[in-house]
Amino acid sequence: DRVLIRIKDLTVEKADEVVWVRGRIHTSRAKGKQCFLVLRQQQFNIQALVAVGQHASKQMVKFAANINKESIVDVEGVVRKAHQKIGGCTQQDVELHIQRIYVISLAEPRLPLQLDDAVRPEVEGEEDGRATVNQDTRLDNRVIDLRTSTSQAIFCLQSGICQLFRETLIRKGFVEIQTPKIISAASEGGANVFTVSYFKSSAYLAQSPQLYKQMCICADFEKVFCVGPVFRAEDSNTHRHLTEFVGLDIEMAFNYHYHEVVDEIADTLVQIFKGLQERFQTEIRTVNKQFPCEPFKFLEPTLRLEYREAVAMLREAGVEMGDEEDLSTPNEKLLGRLVKEKYDTDFYILDKYPLAVRPFYTMPDPVNPKNSNSYDMFMRGEEILSGAQRIHDPQLLTERAQHHGIDLEKIKAYIDSFRFGAPPHAGGGIGLERVTMLYLGLHNVRQTSMFPRDPKRLTP
Repeated sequence: DRVLIRIKDLTVEKADEVVWVRGRIHTSRAKGKQCFLVLRQQQFNIQALVAVGQHASKQMVKFAANINKESIVDVEGVVRKAHQKIGGCTQQDVELHIQRIYVISLAEPRLPLQLDDAVRPEVEGEEDGRATVNQDTRLDNRVIDLRTSTSQAIFCLQSGICQLFRETLIRKGFVEIQTPKIISAASEGGANVFTVSYFKSSAYLAQSPQLYKQMCICADFEKVFCVGPVFRAEDSNTHRHLTEFVGLDIEMAFNYHYHEVVDEIADTLVQIFKGLQERFQTEIRTVNKQFPCEPFKFLEPTLRLEYREAVAMLREAGVEMGDEEDLSTPNEKLLGRLVKEKYDTDFYILDKYPLAVRPFYTMPDPVNPKNSNSYDMFMRGEEILSGAQRIHDPQLLTERAQHHGIDLEKIKAYIDSFRFGAPPHAGGGIGLERVTMLYLGLHNVRQTSMFPRDPKRLTP
């Protein structure tokens, strides 16, 4: 007959009610004839008291004090209004006076890391000599680390990004599709692919749903999107690279100009940013306690600069680079700072990239053949989306593939899909973990990947 109440719902409106609550023992402290517990559910917690009296014996107080931290318990108790704000708890106006307590799952007495250490800001730990937890320890013991209030908030917000992405695109008339992740040829035409044994031959893990999104456009779906894993066999041990990440991919046909697609993608991201501001303030504040960061700024409509303008800004700041040279990571970050100073935005678009630095399927600029109808989108000076108008003419596509040294036989099915009439179209791919990282101002993409995969990590 028990109805379990969520800790976040225990407010002054529940004062004097008898409730059942399930939670983890976050901390316990015995003091004379009473024991103070902090019960935790996800990012919410409440102070609970077991005191000798009508409903609790000395043995019960001793029993409660000796329950191992992180054990799961069910408690029956009375919600009482606190005499003063309870620091260190999310429910600061009430506490729980326990009458009965049951251990549902007992945790081992020694934990591989302490949750209080894992949520302590690094600066604070350095100042007073208290412990903080390094990244490898966190990832080696990810199940424990994911219990912290910070991790809970990060992944609730990341779930919100996916939800807002789907909501926005469905409202815009897009259709969600699912594409193969085991493919016969490298989807980006490069060497950074994982090869897998496929019966008596070999196959590859998809670097992108790119080719299949385009086939759907050729099949008259007009507007499609997908959410799914993407694999990159790059030996990049940086703060922003993973060998497996979640791609939020968009593709759509357009009527007159590829900027129709650019505007649609940019607006989708803006709607995500606005939705996060409206729905996830609690999570943003929770993360900011451990990782302070300025609020994310964006403009409506989104700032769009041409690549040549970005190069001019960098040269003015003392950077030496050629007109057709790709942006290095340091130059991306510097450009982000320059754009923020000049335009006061953390989100912007770079358009008209040099054709030489883009994939074979990128449409050349009809006005200047050295440029392309391609674009990247940036958050806080780091790329989160790469996109372009795709070549929909099979003859031109064949020529560009040959120019890039790609085996035409391996992409025959892709090129053939344009031989039966294909509308002009464009799209792009967004890295979910990067968006989460940069929106929250975090410093490593592994903080926003639930179980990250990189060249050195394949477990847990």
